Amino acid sequence: MRSLSTAASWVAAVALLICHAVFATDAAAATPKSAKATVLPGIDVLESLDFAPLRGKRVGVLTNPTGVTRAGEPTWRRLARAPGVKVVALFGAEHGFDGRARAGVEVPNAIEPSTRLPIYSLYGQGPLRRPTPRMLEGIDVMVYDIQDTGCRSYTYISTLGLMLDACGAAGVAVMVLDRPNPLGGTRVEGARLDPRFKSFVGQWPIPYAYGLTAGELARMIQGERWITNRCALTVVPMRGWTRSMTWNDTGLRWVASSPNVPYGNSPLYLVATGMLGEIGGVNLGTGSPLSFQIIGAPYLDPRRLAAALNAQKLSGVTFHPFAQDMNRSEADGQEVRGVRLEFTRPDTAPLVAINLYALEAIKKTSGRDLFRQAVSRGKSWTMFDKVAGSDSLRRQLQAGRSAKDIVRSWRTDEVAFRERRQPYLLYP
Repeated sequence: MRSLSTAASWVAAVALLICHAVFATDAAAATPKSAKATVLPGIDVLESLDFAPLRGKRVGVLTNPTGVTRAGEPTWRRLARAPGVKVVALFGAEHGFDGRARAGVEVPNAIEPSTRLPIYSLYGQGPLRRPTPRMLEGIDVMVYDIQDTGCRSYTYISTLGLMLDACGAAGVAVMVLDRPNPLGGTRVEGARLDPRFKSFVGQWPIPYAYGLTAGELARMIQGERWITNRCALTVVPMRGWTRSMTWNDTGLRWVASSPNVPYGNSPLYLVATGMLGEIGGVNLGTGSPLSFQIIGAPYLDPRRLAAALNAQKLSGVTFHPFAQDMNRSEADGQEVRGVRLEFTRPDTAPLVAINLYALEAIKKTSGRDLFRQAVSRGKSWTMFDKVAGSDSLRRQLQAGRSAKDIVRSWRTDEVAFRERRQPYLLYP
C-alpha cells in the first residue's frame, strides 16, 4: 500500500494549484442566470492548469461517453495525450465504458482497440461493483469523470463511492473532475434512504434528488464516513457553474448518460416519472424519443387525466393530453393514451412528487389502482422499495395516504439534509 501521508501531501499540492479555479467559480456568481453561461467542466479546468497535478503520475480513468471536454473530446483521450501523464487503465460503470449497454445488463472487461489499454468493468459478472486490488495495481491516481443525473437511484454515484472506498484501501489517490448536477444544485426532494434498504440503486443516505455535484457528493461520502476506507481525494471544480442552474442554463452539450436519458432535460423527466416504472401498468415512453416524458396506458382518458393533474397546480409543470401508437417494444403496438409532461419552469417543478400525484390521478380518473393490479400479477416490491429508499412510501400509498400529505412528510428530511451538506458545497 502506498503511503497515505504521501497521498495527502499530493492532495495539498493539488489544492494549491486549483484554488484559483474555485475563486473563478465564485466570481461567476455575479453573472445573471438569464445570461448565457460559459460553464467549464473539471476536465477543462484541469487543462487550463496544463495538467500539472497529474504530471509524472500513472493514471486510471473511470469514465464513459459523457466524460468529455467542452469541445467534445473524450476525457480519457485528452489525458492520454497530455504531456507527462501516463494513462495505464480505463474503467466503466453501468451501461459500460462505451455507454451502450441497457440498464441492468452486466458488462465484461475489454481492451480499448486503439491503445490496447485494459477496460475494467465495474458492472461486471456477479456482484462485483468496485475495483479489485489487482485492477488498481500500478495506478497512482484514479480520475473520475462521468456526467450524473442528480437522482439517487442512478447507479453512477454508487460506483463513485465504492471506487473511493477501494482506492482508499489500496492507497490510490482519487481526482474527481466535476460536472453540473443537471437538476440544479438547490433541489433537495424526498425522504432520505433508510440504511436497511441500502442497495446499488440506493447506496447513500441522501434524498431522492440531492442537489449535489459528483465532486460535492464525493466529499460528503468521505466526510460523513459512509465508506470504511477514506482515500486522498481532490476535486477539480467547474468554472462558471452556480447552484441555480439546470442543464439548459450551462451552455454545455448533453451526451446521453444512458440509453434512456438522451437529452439534457431527460433527468427532469426521469425523476418525475421513473418510480412509476417500478410499479408497472403504465408506459413511460422509454426506448422512444419521449423517454420518461409520458404517462400512458390504453385504458386512460387523456383529457380527464390531464385535467386532474393540472388541477393540482404544481409549480413549473403542465400536463398535456397525449395519444399515440407506440412501437411493439414499448406497448405491443397498442395506442398509448395519457399525458405528456412539459416543464415550463424546471427550477421550480416538484419532480419527485409528480410520481405520487400521477398515481392518485390515474386512480381517480380510471378507477385503476396500480398497486392492487400489480399485487394481482404477483409483483415483487423489492426493486420499488430499493429505488424509493424504504418500504414506507409504498405502504403509505397502498394505505391511501394522499400525495400531498406524503410530500409534506419529507420536509424534515429535506431540511436536515440541506444543513448537513453545507460543509461539502463548492459552488455559490
